[in-house]
Amino acid sequence: MVTCYLRYIVDAYKLKEFEHYGKLWIPLVEKFGGQHHGYFLPSEGTNNVALAMFSFPSLAAYEQYRTDSMKDAECQAAFRYAEETRCIVSYERSFFRPVFK
Repeated sequence: MVTCYLRYIVDAYKLKEFEHYGKLWIPLVEKFGGQHHGYFLPSEGTNNVALAMFSFPSLAAYEQYRTDSMKDAECQAAFRYAEETRCIVSYERSFFRPVFK
């Protein structure tokens, strides 16, 4: 299993738009076989950092999701929404291997 961790710098004045963006992506990740662990928006402290985490059974499955999502109309609409609203300033992506019991 591989977990993708996304750290976003968001426009603090467009948190409502970013929240909508996150709600678009949760079912899309699951549509392609991933398990979404949610988006985490600023609450206390820094007002422009948001996080998201989701997992796929393997890095190969994640890479297939990335390929397939580029061709999917709903995914393309979600990408366009972020571009049009400019709610995301930048982001970084890292991958982790979870450890349980």
